[in-house]
Amino acid sequence: MTRLKDLFASPARTNELEPIGIIDIGSNSVRLVVYEGAVRAPTPLFNEKILCGLGRAVATTGSLSDEAVERALAALSRFRAITRVLRVKNVKAIATAAVREAKNGREFIERGEKAAGCAIEILSGEKEARLAAQGIMMGFIDANGIAGDLGGGSLELIDLERDKLKQASTLPLGGLRLIDTTGNKLEKALEVTDEAIASLPWVKQGAGRTFYAVGGTWRALAKMHMEGAQYPLRVMHGYKLPGKDAQDFAESVRRAKKLTDLPGLAHVARARREVVPYGALVLERLLRQMQPRSVIFSVFGIREGLIYGLLSPHERRRDPLLSFCEDYAALRSRSVEHAHELCRWTDQIFDHPDLEETDDERRLRHAACLLSDVGWRAHPDYRGEQSLNKIAQAGLGGVDHAGRIFLALAVYYRHNTAEQSTDAMAERLRNLVSRRAQRRARIIGAAVRTAHMLSIGMPGVIDETTLTYEPGKIVLAIPKAHAGLDGERLRRRFEGLAELLGKKPIVVIVR
Repeated sequence: MTRLKDLFASPARTNELEPIGIIDIGSNSVRLVVYEGAVRAPTPLFNEKILCGLGRAVATTGSLSDEAVERALAALSRFRAITRVLRVKNVKAIATAAVREAKNGREFIERGEKAAGCAIEILSGEKEARLAAQGIMMGFIDANGIAGDLGGGSLELIDLERDKLKQASTLPLGGLRLIDTTGNKLEKALEVTDEAIASLPWVKQGAGRTFYAVGGTWRALAKMHMEGAQYPLRVMHGYKLPGKDAQDFAESVRRAKKLTDLPGLAHVARARREVVPYGALVLERLLRQMQPRSVIFSVFGIREGLIYGLLSPHERRRDPLLSFCEDYAALRSRSVEHAHELCRWTDQIFDHPDLEETDDERRLRHAACLLSDVGWRAHPDYRGEQSLNKIAQAGLGGVDHAGRIFLALAVYYRHNTAEQSTDAMAERLRNLVSRRAQRRARIIGAAVRTAHMLSIGMPGVIDETTLTYEPGKIVLAIPKAHAGLDGERLRRRFEGLAELLGKKPIVVIVR
């Protein structure tokens, strides 16, 4: 039988990865995610969840309901069969608040381990918070702020500064728990929520910082906001709102007279809709007390945090965005070596006072270079359009939506000049980023177009050429060994780059 890693491996990969499966038994959902391996930018190969509602009545009855238990066990049995078919040998299973607090939680675990075919670890509130923090570290660069992971049974709050967990607490504010303890009364839930949050004065340390929102219910809110705003992307990770805007939106959802009138609700799973007003309530009241500068939604949570804990210190220090882009280039482009050459080649272009970059802009430029050839197999007329959509909707980590859109536009312009741009999606995305980002995307696209015309997409050519500035000029020096690659089309593309830079193009052949 073919192994999973054989199905997903590429000859371009230098290392074969051992797939890892994570079973997450939450208070609302039971989920299996199979990742390609324990790496800095893990890619899910399989993802399935069942909304079982294990935590629906734990607060009032003290027990997991029989119906929820049977649904969860059926899901675990299917997950065991799936991992067997995929030949995933490394499977880790975790259970959170509902199982942790239920009187019959241990009994469920015994049955669950038989159904899943693996040990199940019941996470303490402290460890759940730590894994959530590690999930944010996995998905973002130098995270600084407070992360909140809202589940069906609890809310974990974590104060993060770079890779350090400063403080963490667990509050009994999960959506299902609030429905259970308040008799499904929002006004009563509001009082309970305010009192619980007020018991943690340290949350005010989030003022003026970032709040990272984790959990399915909050992702559903982000999806609804996107729908209402007619936002062109559907990617949750890195979706960012000003803190006050997020608070106002959450309040509008909480106050809605009819949930069915809310935009985007149709895109939320039916079994999750009942907890949406409670998730909105918790977010609204939390932001009201915290007053963060911005809210960023994250799809990285305790599952990714568990993988992060398996990484070596060296692997943890890698940039998640560049790690993903390098892997993607190895899988989809003609030469990852050439992609790295592009990073160095464009360094020369941006070594000019008029093009001074921040550290983040530099890493985004390098990411764009790594992704610049992933659409080469498409028909030439559609390479720009397909690359744009592929990158804009890719499973990127370590980047917000502005950065994601910049990357998509830069690679789009690698195939289409601004004059050739007729794609409606490109127009919509362009209007979501700054003029500075638009200009940089055009310059990078034009630079890569020039480089590919010179190197024909193969390594070993552009690394031997140089780009320098002279007063009012940009000079491309081609060694005599590659003089035959000079020509009309190369010069035309170089002229296009020079025009964007406001310089006169000069091509010279050197010994």
